[in-house]
Amino acid sequence: MTSKSIRPLLGIAAFFAISACAQTSSAATPSSPSALPSAPSATAAGTKVGTINIEQAVVGTNEGRRDFEALDKKLEPKKNELKAQNDELESLQKQLQTQGDKLNEDARTTLVNQIQDKKKAFDRAVQDAQDDAQTQQKEIFQRILQKMAPVIVKYAQDNGLGVIVDISNPWPQSPILWAGPGVDITKPVVDIYNAQSGVPAPASGGVEPRPTTSRPSTGARTAPKTTQPSK
Repeated sequence: MTSKSIRPLLGIAAFFAISACAQTSSAATPSSPSALPSAPSATAAGTKVGTINIEQAVVGTNEGRRDFEALDKKLEPKKNELKAQNDELESLQKQLQTQGDKLNEDARTTLVNQIQDKKKAFDRAVQDAQDDAQTQQKEIFQRILQKMAPVIVKYAQDNGLGVIVDISNPWPQSPILWAGPGVDITKPVVDIYNAQSGVPAPASGGVEPRPTTSRPSTGARTAPKTTQPSK
């Protein structure tokens, strides 16, 4: 779902959003100081445990699919630009590999320096693109999560759930070793959110977008064999 580098941030955001919503919900229900403790009911905090994949829930909503697809299209020109830079770098590397031993020392040095300069520029461009994409992905995620938090809390209260655990990360990154599908509330929460948001399912209807951005896999990542040390 989201990339590994932003997962900790999304997990923290989910914790605070849901906790804040739960506290607000509790504060809105006054209790009598003289009342004795009562048994858990379906409308109060229960003792059952539920699990939810927060990343899957946010990205799986109609709103999330729509917005992440829009972001993917927005970033398409930058992807094409990086591909062009990568293709140029690969072409220069191939030239060095096939013609390097035929070039004089000055020509070879010039070509090696050109490759190194373009590789540095390419690496910076890839990193900047990743940072920008992750920032925009996080903004979408947090915006939807803020609206989903009350849905999660109400669902828990209505179904007597006392604990909800995020299982976005598998064990051992998560403390949950195993949980059966019967306690997973991801789908019902997404269904309720979609109904309340009124956002229709994207026309594409295909695979849910993945909020990730990775570096291009290319031979340009391999330093050329030269008589000078490559950085």
